[in-house]
Amino acid sequence: MTSIVLFGVFFILLLINVPIAVSIIVATLATMLLTIDTLPALTTLAQRLAVGVDSFALLAIPFFVLSGYLMGQGGIAVRLIEFAKVLVGKLPGGLAFVNIISCALFGSISGSAVAATSAVGGFMIPAMEKEGYSRPFSTAVTVTAATTGMLIPPSNILIIYSLASGGVSIAALFIAGYLPGLLVTAFLMMGAAFYIKRTGIAADSTIEVGKFWPSLFGAIPCLFLIVLIIGGIIGGLFTPTEAGAIAVLYSLVLALGVYKELSVKDLYPILLKTVGTTAIVMFLIGASASMSWLMSYEEIPQAISNSLLSVSENAIIILLIMNLILLAVGTFMDVTPAVLIFTPIFLPIAEMLNISPLHFGIMMILNLSIGLCTPPVGSVLFVGCSIGKVSISKIMKPIIPMYVAMILALALTIIFPEISEFLPKLLGLI
Repeated sequence: MTSIVLFGVFFILLLINVPIAVSIIVATLATMLLTIDTLPALTTLAQRLAVGVDSFALLAIPFFVLSGYLMGQGGIAVRLIEFAKVLVGKLPGGLAFVNIISCALFGSISGSAVAATSAVGGFMIPAMEKEGYSRPFSTAVTVTAATTGMLIPPSNILIIYSLASGGVSIAALFIAGYLPGLLVTAFLMMGAAFYIKRTGIAADSTIEVGKFWPSLFGAIPCLFLIVLIIGGIIGGLFTPTEAGAIAVLYSLVLALGVYKELSVKDLYPILLKTVGTTAIVMFLIGASASMSWLMSYEEIPQAISNSLLSVSENAIIILLIMNLILLAVGTFMDVTPAVLIFTPIFLPIAEMLNISPLHFGIMMILNLSIGLCTPPVGSVLFVGCSIGKVSISKIMKPIIPMYVAMILALALTIIFPEISEFLPKLLGLI
């Protein structure tokens, strides 16, 4: 009965377009009122909301959000695009590859799929259309490629998974995300090449590619941030939270001092957007943490685990079911609440199947990242369609090969844990 009320109220509220954080809180409170007296239920909910965001590691999120906004408006995206042009611009369909690599590079610096979509898409979608690509295809490439920023560090969602999993090393998660992120990037390039060849797009006849060294020197200050942040964390020079503060300072120096794309008066709206985004994320974290606590209290994860394990004793079948559920969840739920709600449910099952929490986390985030660019709730999809000025119905045909590419990358990551675990093991992080 508890499960029926909790999930029933939650899904009904989602169907009538109630914001997801509010839906989580109302569903949690309604279920608490069935099992706890009114006053203790309200008190417990308030406590769980506060405890959910009471974590030092979460302080890194506003820093990385601010750093991402500074990079998005500080001229960094343009320089990364120019560098990507030098790398792959002369290949057939090169501008599509430039878009994918630019999103991966910017996502790896900003840690935000939405920021990558806005910063890179605003420049690349019109540029691709000018060279003969359709606007729906250009938008499809942007929204799918932008999700690589969820895996390639520094990534906010990896920090949130560390919290939800009970303390998986953030440094290990950051390093573990590199190879899967690069794998998704490579598969997206193959998906784009397949679509270009099949549709016979005649493009890139006039693309201008700059010289290698000037483009590299222009991008080095941007790319050095990755070395600074990841190198500092692995070397024990600072914590991930301190790394976020350093990322902000470094972004300010680049945007105000080196590239001079921003002035001091531009900082106020950026700070305002950062506060708004941070408030939304923290509200989601607090709400999801309260629902996770209630599920643990009512032993719902154990019940779901027993149900899954009763279906089959085959680890592959159970893993397939979990991933299908997560793919379905990703279509209507944002990554942050999905990670916080489903990690306590599925992680114990994964550990019973001898899957490490590190590998499971990368697998889960890659899976849910696909939902960012799928209707009806995909936030990156809506941002991309808004920037590309196309409807979701028009984008669906060209985005299908990109979905297939992402699912193939997910399948390989699931089958071969070494893709996630090789670099952390090499560096002695696990």
